Amino acid sequence: MANAPRTAPLDLIDVDSLHSDEERQIRSVVRRVVDDRVRPHVAQWYEEGRVPARELALEFGKLGLLGMHLTGYGCAGASAVAYGLACMELEAGDSGVRSLVSVQGSLAMYAIWRFGSDEQKQRWLPRMATGEAVGCFGLTEPDHGSDPASMTTRARRSGDDWLLSGTKMWITNAPIADVAVIWARVDDRVAGFVVPMDTPGVTAREIRHKLSLRASSTGEITLDDARLPASARLPEAAGLKAPLSCLTEARQGITWGALGVARDCLHTAIEYATSREQFGRPIAAFQLTQAKLADMAVELHKGYLLALHLSRLADAGTLRPEQVSVGKLNNVREALAIARQCRTILGANGISGEYPVLRHANNLESVLTYEGTSEIHQLVIGQHLTGLAAFA
Repeated sequence: MANAPRTAPLDLIDVDSLHSDEERQIRSVVRRVVDDRVRPHVAQWYEEGRVPARELALEFGKLGLLGMHLTGYGCAGASAVAYGLACMELEAGDSGVRSLVSVQGSLAMYAIWRFGSDEQKQRWLPRMATGEAVGCFGLTEPDHGSDPASMTTRARRSGDDWLLSGTKMWITNAPIADVAVIWARVDDRVAGFVVPMDTPGVTAREIRHKLSLRASSTGEITLDDARLPASARLPEAAGLKAPLSCLTEARQGITWGALGVARDCLHTAIEYATSREQFGRPIAAFQLTQAKLADMAVELHKGYLLALHLSRLADAGTLRPEQVSVGKLNNVREALAIARQCRTILGANGISGEYPVLRHANNLESVLTYEGTSEIHQLVIGQHLTGLAAFA
């Protein structure tokens, strides 16, 4: 049988035909900046455990990627699909780079945009949209990850001011941030606060020795009776539903971003398998290798169709939180399986930093956990199917 022409990982069922010209153009622009600005350097960033996050934020701001799905205040007002495609291209470069954009736009900016006062929006959102100001989102605590309702960070009144005390852990962008959205308990409810990071009593410590998301700035925030004016509170955020809605917003980007990892790993494996020879022919010519590639391509396309469907629902205003859980659970889980399988095709070269596969796999171990572990999303879906909560 004659050799058939090769097909790119996402050309198998012509998913490109499902997009508008504008969506494809946005994807191309982000892909170019990742190719130019991220790919040549990311292996070194990962190895050294550092990333020029503030420089990247400014570059991404110039392209309108920060808070791109929000409206007003210098934000692009792009569709959920366009935002998803941008996240896919960013994470094809590295999960840490996508995390920078996702935390900035879908967590910190979205919280202020959705729950903030006019003064808070005017002060922070325009500068965050350009990357001049970097934000972070302080929800997770050292002893309270999947159970944010048990947070111990407290806000108490002191005259007209608020005093915040507590610790937030595993906070992306914290060491470089200008502002943090901090969630704290006020009496028996959860409230949000916009906290400038230069506030006395606020300190951020870089978390070192990570084995995942090394090209990402991650920190611990300590609040020691940090004094804030009454105007620092997010006026429209009432209860735990507010920060959870921010996480739902960000999970859409993760659903797409994981596809970028899967696509990049599969592309790498195909390129390697068609050029690497063993037993006198390319390893791509062996049935076992082709079976692996075929199965991974099928899962990649299924995840893509799921992400696209969910984003179309989001653009229509009908997307529900449990549907986002389906996307995050499936796409991250399958992307991690694809990364691991691609590593087997590369053999010993799969652990080399010259190839992105194991770096992607290591990063996905964090993505699998943050913004809802797989188990939490299984319980969200299970509750929707049965009507019974199984969280306790």
